Order: sequence, then structure tokens, then C-alpha cells
Amino acid sequence: MTFPEWTKPGIYGALGGAIAISILGFTWGGWTTGSSAQTMAEDMAKDEVTLAMVPVCLGMSAADPERTEKLASLRELSSFGRRNAMMDTGWATHPGSDKPDRDLAAACLAGLELDGS
Repeated sequence: MTFPEWTKPGIYGALGGAIAISILGFTWGGWTTGSSAQTMAEDMAKDEVTLAMVPVCLGMSAADPERTEKLASLRELSSFGRRNAMMDTGWATHPGSDKPDRDLAAACLAGLELDGS
């Protein structure tokens, strides 16, 4: 069986085109693998849960009888140490959890607007 003369260059061209399209798709086209899509989805879900918990954190801070003292101590700290101090207040702890969440502490600090008041 003989193949036409254009078969070999046609196969090479198709293979080269497939490789080029794959490279362009993954670098500029926005294509992702399943594992990176899963990672992005988990990160987005964690961010949304944190945003949903900010009102709970602000409510816990409003109901705390020692609110004024804790806010005064937070204002005295630099922005670097505020997140750890916020975690120590207990306001950045998810209901049902034993330990505070760093991301929630940062979001709650932004909600308290310590620098603006």
C-alpha cells in the first residue's frame, strides 16, 4: 500500500498544530487542568465562607462586654500585630470551632474599620 506524497508533511503539520494550540490554550487561552480547577474552587469557597462569617464576627464583637478595652488594645497595635490580637479576642473563631481563623480575623479587622474611627 502506498501513501500519497503529502501524507508525511500533513501528519507532521497536524501534530505541530495540535502542540501549538495546546501551548497557546494553556498559557493564554485560560484552559486549566482538573486539579488546578479544583484548587481554584476550594480557594473561592473558603473566601466566600470567610466573607459570610464577617457579620458573625462583628456581631460577636458588638455583644462582648469588654469591647471597648479590646478595641483600644487593637488600635494601639501596628497593623502587623492586629491580626494576632484579633485572634486572641475570640471574635474570629467560627461557631463550633476551637481555634480562630486568620483569614476571618483579617476580614473582621477590615469590617471594624479601626483606622477610620
